[in-house]
Amino acid sequence: MNNTTAATAKRVLVTGGAGFLGSHLCDRLLERGDEVLCVDNFFSSTRHNVAHLLDNHRMELLRHDVTFPLYVEVDEIFNLACPASPVHYQFDPVQTTKTSVIGAINMLGLAKRLKVKVLQASTSEVYGDPTVHPQTEEYWGNVNPIGMRSCYDEGKRSAETLFFDYRRQHNMPIKVVRIFNTYGPRMHPNDGRVISNFIVQALQGQNITIYGDGSQTRSFCYVDELIEGMLRMMSTTVDVTGPINIGNPMEFTILELARLVIELTASKSKLNFEPLPSDDPRQRRPDISRAMALLGWEPKTQLREGLAKTIAYFDKMLSEGATPILSARRVN
Repeated sequence: MNNTTAATAKRVLVTGGAGFLGSHLCDRLLERGDEVLCVDNFFSSTRHNVAHLLDNHRMELLRHDVTFPLYVEVDEIFNLACPASPVHYQFDPVQTTKTSVIGAINMLGLAKRLKVKVLQASTSEVYGDPTVHPQTEEYWGNVNPIGMRSCYDEGKRSAETLFFDYRRQHNMPIKVVRIFNTYGPRMHPNDGRVISNFIVQALQGQNITIYGDGSQTRSFCYVDELIEGMLRMMSTTVDVTGPINIGNPMEFTILELARLVIELTASKSKLNFEPLPSDDPRQRRPDISRAMALLGWEPKTQLREGLAKTIAYFDKMLSEGATPILSARRVN
């Protein structure tokens, strides 16, 4: 339903807008009546994710790399640009860091010139392999600054630093959300994330690859609810800057997830255990008290329900001829 009148409609910039999260955000912005400028360099995303939106006269798609300045006129900025899965962000780690840091500088500079709100999509990876459980926003994290994951972890931490320095130095209206594991339709089948890998392996009758003994935990938030949290954060008053955790506090082991995927796909896949990659977090679960208090937000979708929708998406993709080759190495 369109709840935005022509008088209140905004022109919104979404960097990384053709990615998994970005495309769902573009959906929601258009549904409420906004104009959307979707910017992406298509490194880890696909035009297919937003193809259904391109006939909408309020949707504009621009191929652009945020490590270069962007000169546009908009009312709000959502900065989602950065490869977010280990397969993609470890492929070109230098570029990953540049995207997080230089991309943040460019988007903050644009927001400063335009005097508009800018939201940074940060990540639970800023907590590293946490020694505090569940993770609150006050926790500073336990991150290896020189490891294989550092390009993403430290890049996002640096982006947060820049956002809060711009806030202190220029009194800018910033918003920072820390996104925990999210899943749903439009995940890339070859992105190395645990849910997409498990589903594709199960649907193709392959063995399910588990790294370590499967006792490490994750919490999984369905994409529609994650986007709702981001929109609520952007709509807050200027004094609400974050960071705010956005994720599902229900915790599952990787082994539990694998067995649930096998059950829902009716697959004959067996479990195959491989060594755990370096710096793989042992536990990951958000404390969402701040999101509940300031945004009135908490997820409701149960993992079984969300997985069923995600499995249907991948099943349709594979039945239409997509035959993704899974990466030989994945970080849960």
